[in-house]
Amino acid sequence: MSEVLAVATVNAALVPLEVYLRTTYRPDRDWIDGETKERNVGEGPHAVIQKFLAMYLGSHEEEWDILVRTEQRVQTSTTQFRIPDVCVTQGSEPFEAIVTTPPLLCIEILSRDDRMNDMQERIDDYLAMGVENIWVIDPRLRQLYATDVAGSVSSVQHALEIAGTPIRLDAETLFKQLNKLVGLA
Repeated sequence: MSEVLAVATVNAALVPLEVYLRTTYRPDRDWIDGETKERNVGEGPHAVIQKFLAMYLGSHEEEWDILVRTEQRVQTSTTQFRIPDVCVTQGSEPFEAIVTTPPLLCIEILSRDDRMNDMQERIDDYLAMGVENIWVIDPRLRQLYATDVAGSVSSVQHALEIAGTPIRLDAETLFKQLNKLVGLA
């Protein structure tokens, strides 16, 4: 029993920012008020959707003047770093090793153990940073969600898009490969 308590104590220990920034975690972790927080990743549906988004958006980088990054550290405040599954920045923005300028878009993909109500804290952090476009994708339920600048999360039926840009992603296109892999297409 003392071994279990020792592990719990180590996991709850505060990690100084400079230690977090020079440490490689696999997978990378959020850093919230001095604590590292594990993210749910690693299952097939999550990986397939993440790969598709990186390829699809990445194929339009030059045309849309964007830069697409997966699992990129984003400093949402002085005490918080988040790692969105996909982060899209303006191509005209200076390149940052750690994103500190509000991205054009942050995308979160739900894993089996994630729930929409758990995403609200992440969404609030992105909004507080100034991110205006946040998409949440649930591969299990084939659901798409987008937030408005007030933080309201709305279900999206047919396509995710960013107003004033050509960025648009049809639900059918997004889920096509996943449906095929699991025998639904």
